[in-house]
Amino acid sequence: MKGKGSLACVGIGMTLGAHISPRSRNHIATADVVFAAVSDPIVELWLQEMHPNVQSLQPFYGVGKSRHETYREMVAAMLDEVRKGKKVCGAFYGHPGVFARAPHVAVAQALAEGFDAVMEPGISAEDCLYADLGIDPGQFGCQHYEASQLMFYRRRIDPSAYLVLWQVGVAGDRSFGRFNTSPERLQLLVDLLSEDYPLDHGCLLYEAPTLALHVARKEPIELRKLPTAALDIKTTMVLPPAIGMEANTSMLTKLNELGPGLDG
Repeated sequence: MKGKGSLACVGIGMTLGAHISPRSRNHIATADVVFAAVSDPIVELWLQEMHPNVQSLQPFYGVGKSRHETYREMVAAMLDEVRKGKKVCGAFYGHPGVFARAPHVAVAQALAEGFDAVMEPGISAEDCLYADLGIDPGQFGCQHYEASQLMFYRRRIDPSAYLVLWQVGVAGDRSFGRFNTSPERLQLLVDLLSEDYPLDHGCLLYEAPTLALHVARKEPIELRKLPTAALDIKTTMVLPPAIGMEANTSMLTKLNELGPGLDG
């Protein structure tokens, strides 16, 4: 192995103090330096109770600054300390591998350079969504798309399954430097979704709580009203199924021809 430096990108979950795993907590406590990308200054203060040397990654964000550049700077900051031989921990809210590019790139780059590097999972906003909204993704199926990606590329939507759109608050932003979007861009998203859903389709705007005193946002809204809704970059939009599942009669016929299962 090259030097003594190492990197652990860990998830601290969504709700302060309630979601962190013992392994993630140990990585934070035993690191030489902890880089924090968290959702609330209170969470950063909580991390400082576990480690005296916590450096925030939030200042790398900037209005009008591409998030791609921000992520490159985050990776560079962590890798610089690893190359100095330090045991580095990157603490990220939620899950470090879910809607978080910098941890993936940092771990891959550290491994490519011969350092030890791991990613430890955390409870993500997706996990909280299933619990808070009472959704079982195995019941009807569940599609997940980043809202802008759904707009930029041709994707196939199945309205008989749940549709979960992440970061709807910046939907349609091609600069990757904004922290909000415009009603005009949201209307384009509505127009796209209206190809598969009626305009009066009941949707939910969801935000996971980050502090124990907070409650999850579970705001019902008709699809047509999305352009005038109050949205944040962390807002997720959930569209329940609009139609029933259609039986695949051809496949069922083929399965029937095979007879009963191996259990007879």
